[in-house]
Amino acid sequence: YCTYGDGWGFEPRTERKLSLGLSRVSGEPPQLSGCNIRTSDLERTGQGPDGAKASGMLMVDGRLYALIRNVDHSQLTWSDDRGLTWQWAAWKWTTSFGCPTFLNYGPNYAGAIDEFVYVYSPDSASAYRAADQMVLARVDRQQVASRDAYRYYAGVADDGSPRWSPDIGQRRAVFRHDKRCYRSGITYHPGLARFIWCQTLPESSDERGPRFQGGFGVYESKFPWGPWRTVYYTTDWDVGPGESSRFPTKWMSADGQRMALLFSGNDSFSVRTATILPPNPGHPKPGPCPAPNPGHAP
Repeated sequence: YCTYGDGWGFEPRTERKLSLGLSRVSGEPPQLSGCNIRTSDLERTGQGPDGAKASGMLMVDGRLYALIRNVDHSQLTWSDDRGLTWQWAAWKWTTSFGCPTFLNYGPNYAGAIDEFVYVYSPDSASAYRAADQMVLARVDRQQVASRDAYRYYAGVADDGSPRWSPDIGQRRAVFRHDKRCYRSGITYHPGLARFIWCQTLPESSDERGPRFQGGFGVYESKFPWGPWRTVYYTTDWDVGPGESSRFPTKWMSADGQRMALLFSGNDSFSVRTATILPPNPGHPKPGPCPAPNPGHAP
């Protein structure tokens, strides 16, 4: 399941342009097909920041969740019938978390390493303003709809374990990259036993933004809270990286060597295959990362 924004979905296209629409994608790259799921409970209209859009989706225990931005901060909604009808939370984030996204595991949350659902966001109230840091919240998988059940990453304790606070004012950076923490997608790769985090860079030489020109970073960690290491980084990809990207768990090979990047490059549904190269003892170690160590935890 996926959402689209400012478009008409897959063919046959919707009769009007939607700021928020729902689709289902089937198959494995490169043999993919998509169909639109029509739902008046979720669909919205409005262009750019004037229209609600989803910044993250997740299915847990048969319930499909979506995080919606551009609704005066962000809001949670969920469906118990595979997207046909939706219920909206009575609360919103009103501090930070302007563009939140879920950490995804396997189908229906299979393979999760604990009983929590994790939510990441730039530390900004808007999806259109980059931040200096990313922040993190978690909630028991049985209480995702309960605002009071969320706990916020509050740094590292003396023994190296993460600290969690019910007070969002106590949040601390789970990742730092000055003025470059923007929209992102994160998934767990069971073949590598690593969390893979894709982060779009906000800068672009195209007035339309990174949809058509720009870069992104890919980072990995053994734990949802880091520390993070840089896997791939570019400020100028050969195509527009889009404003959103992630590696869907369905498209990860069991041996950990291949995965497929889903991204909104050139304002389209775009997919590229990535190959993970094992270390070669006969080759010299790579030089310093071209990025200014954004993946290092605080």
